[in-house]
Amino acid sequence: MPSNIAISADKLNRLIGTPNCPSLIDVRTDGEWAASPLLIPGSVRRPHGGTLAWAAEFAGRPAIVFCESGAAPSQGVAAMLRHAGIPAEVLGGGFKEWHRAGLPLVTAARLPPPDHEGRTVWVTRSRPKVDRIACPWLIRRFVDPRAVFLYVSPSEVEGVAEQFGAAPFDVDGAFWSHRGETSTFGVMVAEFGLTTVPLKHLAAIVGAADMNRVEDVPQAAGLLAASLGLSRMYSDDLAQLEAGMGLYDAFYRWCRDAVEETHAVHAKRPEKKRNKLQA
Repeated sequence: MPSNIAISADKLNRLIGTPNCPSLIDVRTDGEWAASPLLIPGSVRRPHGGTLAWAAEFAGRPAIVFCESGAAPSQGVAAMLRHAGIPAEVLGGGFKEWHRAGLPLVTAARLPPPDHEGRTVWVTRSRPKVDRIACPWLIRRFVDPRAVFLYVSPSEVEGVAEQFGAAPFDVDGAFWSHRGETSTFGVMVAEFGLTTVPLKHLAAIVGAADMNRVEDVPQAAGLLAASLGLSRMYSDDLAQLEAGMGLYDAFYRWCRDAVEETHAVHAKRPEKKRNKLQA
């Protein structure tokens, strides 16, 4: 009988990339990590010893814990988190089951070095439109939920990157930038190993909107219009990013769940028959 404190890999995969995804905590040992330095999307690594020393950072939302095989380390950490008042489940079968099922994995070597709080820090040009909102959405939903994004004057991106240890993106000459006809978002999808069908579909929409090729992908015109509208609504780039997260959540769910769905046109209401008094 399945445990009532375990979640299947397939069910967890449906939660990843959505705003309601629980915190994902990887408690594999250093040796297990060295043998397979890949991350379940959106997960963070923590030691399975001394759980209560770091539990507080995950307060306020449910958590899913996984070790190599779903055994004692993850079971114990989940129990300790529940003791600390954090609803916690384990991933059934652990990392091995996720890997065996062929589900997405992030190439950890591609992540920039974390700051002193374990967060990745990114910097780009101010006044974002498409790519500079789409890329932070991808990172926060699939790579690093706590990532920090700095929007600065275009001339200062390089200096801020050097002084603050930030990874520049969507700027000329950066590793994380356009490559030929591929948008920065598309580059990130490929480099992080997130080449699922929904994300590749979303990358096509983002690329067409970002490079003004809206005739190539029907949904790109709508994304571009919404993105330009958001840029007019917000003078604060971070406020625009927060609003844009919901926009990309919607586009992602369409790419994942609704590409075959249509919206039926409402049938024309039949005219009421006139009664004798109206004749």
